[in-house]
Amino acid sequence: MFVRKKKNRSGTTSIVVAVKIQGKFKEVKTIGVSRDNLEIDRFYNEAKVWADNQVKGEDLFRRHTQDTEEAYVTNLFLSNIENILHNGAQLILNRVYESIGFDTIDDYILRQLVISRLTQPMSKSATIEYLKSHFDEDLQLGKIYRYMDKLYNTQQESIQKISVEHTRKILGGKIGLMFYDVTTLYFESDYGDGFREPGFSKDGKHSQPQIVLGLLVSQDGYPLSYSMFNGTQYEGHTMIPIVDDFVRRFKLDDFVLVADSGLINKKNIDFLKAHGYKYIIGARIKNANKVQKDWILSQQKIEGGFNETTVGQGRLIVGYSEKRAKKDAYNRIKGISRLEKAFRAGTISKENINKRGYNKFLVISKDVQVSIDKSNVEEDAK
Repeated sequence: MFVRKKKNRSGTTSIVVAVKIQGKFKEVKTIGVSRDNLEIDRFYNEAKVWADNQVKGEDLFRRHTQDTEEAYVTNLFLSNIENILHNGAQLILNRVYESIGFDTIDDYILRQLVISRLTQPMSKSATIEYLKSHFDEDLQLGKIYRYMDKLYNTQQESIQKISVEHTRKILGGKIGLMFYDVTTLYFESDYGDGFREPGFSKDGKHSQPQIVLGLLVSQDGYPLSYSMFNGTQYEGHTMIPIVDDFVRRFKLDDFVLVADSGLINKKNIDFLKAHGYKYIIGARIKNANKVQKDWILSQQKIEGGFNETTVGQGRLIVGYSEKRAKKDAYNRIKGISRLEKAFRAGTISKENINKRGYNKFLVISKDVQVSIDKSNVEEDAK
């Protein structure tokens, strides 16, 4: 058992304890990695002490009993278990990456970024250090940032085509259901740039610039398409461009589009009808008219049960979930409790009023007198 100083391509030096078995060197333990000469010397001394403690005065290379071999294998495994975990994930995900077909894009950086994002999702800077420390991969941060432009400008189409074809294969040759939704991504900046601009933030960061991201996925969440929009874009106007472009490019003719209630508007509905698209769009009870609302609330609450009625040329389908009912009740009670606590403490403020889920229970008069409207609470509970 001996200590080695191993030079890495990144310019760092690894201090490792190794043994030579049947003419081959095997690393038993990595003591440390550094660029600093003083730290390297300290790691080297620590490695010698560690190696001496393992040998304990005995000649390791002359002991060939079964107990010795088992002790060596166990020690080797335990001392490298962190690297084994990292390498195991890499080995599996490399095979998955290739089975999907992404290896047809001859780009080493793409492979490293995709697999690292799954094994250790971190910032790009931290990803560089992760790859250096565990796999001796010497990627430069500036090159990664420049690669983002390449990915968007020249490779996006190829990657999407591979992804869609893989999804089709998984789903038996048909896309079937397509789910569309929107989110916002904000930036820690005080200024916009024409694209990143303040808008309605789903994170509550209304004063910071953001972009709007629309995502189209298949059943079970397989990715199909995405697009980015100006931060001021109304989310209801994002769905049609993405869906229409995707349908034309991949020549889809048998699918059902599913979206939530925030995407309901006359323009979207008219477009879907005009093009003969099948669709399911979420609805809100509070937006229903009195006849529809009375019908909805008259249905029996049976777990997993569904009821439907005709609305215009379409159908309104209503289901019931005991789990969701309990969740909503818990959040409602929690919100009211916080408001009542704020009243008792005399600390009711604009912040309390603006918090999502609270203001619908409040009646404000003369701009200073605030109370909880019990009738609104009861209506929400229905």
